[in-house]
Amino acid sequence: MNTIERSLIVFKPDSVQRGIVGEILSRFEKAGLKIVGAKMLKPDYDHFYYHYENIGKMISRRGKKAFDVTLDMMNSGPVIALVLEGVEAVSLIRKMVGATEPKAALPGTIRGDYSHVSFAHADANNLGIPNIIHASGDKDEAILEIEHWFSDSELFSYQTTHEKFTQPKKIFK
Repeated sequence: MNTIERSLIVFKPDSVQRGIVGEILSRFEKAGLKIVGAKMLKPDYDHFYYHYENIGKMISRRGKKAFDVTLDMMNSGPVIALVLEGVEAVSLIRKMVGATEPKAALPGTIRGDYSHVSFAHADANNLGIPNIIHASGDKDEAILEIEHWFSDSELFSYQTTHEKFTQPKKIFK
């Protein structure tokens, strides 16, 4: 069974504008995840629509109003998209990121440490939730999201020092 996975993370405009991307990215690297793709971009409405609705089904889960304010917030500035790879990366990243609602995210998680807004506050003020980062929800979603955000030529394979200790040893005869 292959436990090496890839997951998409997107640093949202609030994290880019606050200048905390490097600090947060270092947490993933310190956990042993490696960057296999990275780029800064300002996607258009159609790109975000596909991401949040065609893949994430946000309208059916949270409603059209939440979808609209999320897309407005995501279009407020550039984002940084990355593909991270590692042992059971999708679930590890979700654990590190914390609950989607910053108010509910535990201290020690990225959202718990860098954001605090509640859904109630965002809804009452017609705001997108500034929760720092997007992370793929499961393995299937990660595959679809990575294909949407990155071409094969933008993804790289290489071995890190950490992998020397987490990958099966090859026996040579």
